[in-house]
Amino acid sequence: MKIVVSRLDEFPPGERRIVQAGRRSIGVFRVGDRFYAINNHCPHMGGPLCLGRTKPWVSSTGPGEYAMAEEEALVACPWHGWEYDLETGQSFLGPGEPPARAYTVSVEPRVEEGTVAADQVSAPEPGAKGGRRPGPYVTETYPVHVEDAYVVVETSPSPAVKPDPVGGAS
Repeated sequence: MKIVVSRLDEFPPGERRIVQAGRRSIGVFRVGDRFYAINNHCPHMGGPLCLGRTKPWVSSTGPGEYAMAEEEALVACPWHGWEYDLETGQSFLGPGEPPARAYTVSVEPRVEEGTVAADQVSAPEPGAKGGRRPGPYVTETYPVHVEDAYVVVETSPSPAVKPDPVGGAS
């Protein structure tokens, strides 16, 4: 099913629209020249996800150093702050849900100032994005495109991918 969201010229960058598709509520966000559509239901506790604040990605190369993306691509649920990537629907830990990690502490020989000991460098976790740890929830996303100067959301399920026949099955 295609849902016409808005005329393109009436949907400026930084804006969002919430549309109904039957029982579904879908938030459509315009970030620069890109569009994202995401389910307006937080998988964590059912909050109105698309009414939350949007945020840019923040990345860090080390303590005290950070860079913010120029465009916002995260939305935080207004109920509990769970953050979701607008592109993938992947959740990230919210401000009220910081992970509690324990670290081993030991006394080591002195390391020259400005250097980092090899055992202090850790590899990023699988699925980490922008230094953030993926959360347990993923919300539904939808393809969005511009068709004849209208922003359109596609809610039809994607066709199932058929596996290749093995060994030339007949």
